Amino acid sequence: MTGLGDRLKQARTAKGFTLDDLQSITKIQKRYLSGIENEDFSMMPGSFYVRAFIKQYAEAVGLDPDEMLAMYKDTAPAVPAEEESGQLSSPTLTRKRGLKSNTQLNEMMPKIIVALFIIVILVVIWTLYQGTSPGKQVDVDSGGTNSPVTMENSKQDPPKADKDKAEEKPVVEEEVEEEPEPEPQALTFESASGETSMYGLTGAESFQLEIRLTGGSWIGVKDNTGKEWMTPARVMNAGESIEFDVSATDNVRIRVGRPMSTEIYVNGELLEYGVPPQATVPQNIVIEYKKE
Repeated sequence: MTGLGDRLKQARTAKGFTLDDLQSITKIQKRYLSGIENEDFSMMPGSFYVRAFIKQYAEAVGLDPDEMLAMYKDTAPAVPAEEESGQLSSPTLTRKRGLKSNTQLNEMMPKIIVALFIIVILVVIWTLYQGTSPGKQVDVDSGGTNSPVTMENSKQDPPKADKDKAEEKPVVEEEVEEEPEPEPQALTFESASGETSMYGLTGAESFQLEIRLTGGSWIGVKDNTGKEWMTPARVMNAGESIEFDVSATDNVRIRVGRPMSTEIYVNGELLEYGVPPQATVPQNIVIEYKKE
């Protein structure tokens, strides 16, 4: 124990916050807040979220985030050396197996070519034999006189009915190509720089934007042509919401004063912040509409 959890808990108690109050302020689940106070990070989704949660906790109770993160780094577990060596050795083993497979194939290739050559020779011999088989018979009288030679075709013409059936062409049913199913909508985080986070919208036939407020926040909406969709941009209160049909635009920038109090929906789908928002730090949410 480094005292990190006790420092945070004492600061929370001094502010008069319960864990439920802190969960409402930071939007961090109560079980994660309790784990931080107990310095039990085993249930956390990853080290990135541990650092982000500690930073948000410290800011909410008025402590220095950098100092709290430094205390956490003193106890943060390092990646075992065995895992690193295992990750390095796996590609080498895969390449060795691939080289062995290629060597075996090269050794078998001459045998395969010889076998194919023998098969071709047998097919040619069988075809020549079928072409030189006797198709006619010669009848000569037993007296040895110069009687006319009669040649008869050994093959008889098939009956007319059978001939007509043979000439009938089979009916080929046309295959109907199935149209591929459209890809589902995807709203993905792409990058972040400073206060601006970029998102991409694909697979959507329209772009319906809805903004809902769980607390007071300043909101402004502008598209790539410079058009202001909220005239004027203003502070919206908890419980308020506003909708826009921005299907004709290529991208939209949403200026949010308090991201933790603002929910953004695109075609009914809640936008998940790519970078955990902070309580009082504004953000620019840019959504690019990638049309088919």
